[in-house]
Amino acid sequence: MRERLSFIKQYIQEKGEVKLTELEVLLSGTSSMTLRRDLRRLEQTGDVVLTKGGAKSISHLSRIKEELYSKRSMENTAEKRAVAKKALAYVAEGRSIFLDSGTTVMYLAQLLENQKLFITTSAPNIALECVKNPNAVIHLIGGNLSRDNLSLSGVTALDFLKNINIDTAFIASSGYSPKSGFTCGSFDEGEIKKHVISKANKTIILMDSSKFGKNMPFTFARAADADLLLSDEHIPADMKKQFKVC
Repeated sequence: MRERLSFIKQYIQEKGEVKLTELEVLLSGTSSMTLRRDLRRLEQTGDVVLTKGGAKSISHLSRIKEELYSKRSMENTAEKRAVAKKALAYVAEGRSIFLDSGTTVMYLAQLLENQKLFITTSAPNIALECVKNPNAVIHLIGGNLSRDNLSLSGVTALDFLKNINIDTAFIASSGYSPKSGFTCGSFDEGEIKKHVISKANKTIILMDSSKFGKNMPFTFARAADADLLLSDEHIPADMKKQFKVC
């Protein structure tokens, strides 16, 4: 059985996923019921996740997510850096700020250097960047980690935020349209953004111009909820009329 499990595990890791029918051909002397039990064992050990009619490799899924995040971090870099530089002017030393997840906010985190700040963030990678600043006190909210955008969310995260005061929140948005408002791709992430916006004295949205006109599934804010929108020079002219834009 160990040899069979080892073979199945290696096969799935190399291919990324497998159908039960494939395994039935590869291991013709093994019953379908036994192969299903093998896949369940591999799921219990954290090697695969079961799908309809087969299984996918956890390591393969994680690698895809990492590649997708890395790809996003390399898109519109000039525009994102321009937005981050603008945002730096609104970081007041000695204040409590919230840094959202996202590649644009990461650029802002890299600019903070040695400022004395109280930083709360939902992103472990941003917390690790901020810890380089010896004068910053950093709070990382708990919760469930999303592999898509490296952010934490959920009930635990919301409970933690209840006890945090926020002067300025720097919030990233995946899309904006007049009809849907500011949107993101995750319900749980959207709930975190909503809660932070409700607590912050000032909310600043960071969004490069490529996001305008895009609609993601979940609305977390409307135009009236933002005190300021920071974008790059390519922001559509009709959008400038709706916001206080810098």
